[in-house]
Amino acid sequence: MKVKNGILKGELKVKNGKLIKCTLEIKDGRIKSIKLTGDFFMHPEEKIEELEERLIGIKFDKEKLENIIFKFFEEVEIIGASKEDFVEVIIKAR
Repeated sequence: MKVKNGILKGELKVKNGKLIKCTLEIKDGRIKSIKLTGDFFMHPEEKIEELEERLIGIKFDKEKLENIIFKFFEEVEIIGASKEDFVEVIIKAR
């Protein structure tokens, strides 16, 4: 769903009832900024910011998102959501 000033928002209720939200801005087909929030748990917690940093500047493309997100979750534990859920919420924001 699109909101004002070119900012896009999406949210996804995952299988176990948890919610993931995504706010992003796309410019020239690339992610300019992104924020991922929700009631999931990540260990270590501060890694969510690292994921957001890795996504900035990439082409807004499902395959590119999967490559980065799937590789990221090889190093980080997530509880309450899956790596596929993160890809889906970002795609839904468009």
